[in-house]
Amino acid sequence: MVELKVRKFGNSLGVVLPKEVIARLNTQEGAPLYLTEAPDGGYHLVPYDPAFEKKMAKAEDIMHRYRDTLHILAK
Repeated sequence: MVELKVRKFGNSLGVVLPKEVIARLNTQEGAPLYLTEAPDGGYHLVPYDPAFEKKMAKAEDIMHRYRDTLHILAK
């Protein structure tokens, strides 16, 4: 667990991530991070868009089911 402190940045509030957290998230300055609500009422901070992950899973399912049709259309 890493304790973060909320700080004032101009007219906004924010947190500073320690370099260990940045390395673990495999992120860098300017890269987007996504804060999602967890089922237990907490939050998860992730470096990828969970909605995009769901869309890609659906697309992969469609490509798998219609692979023969897509193969014919690709010719």
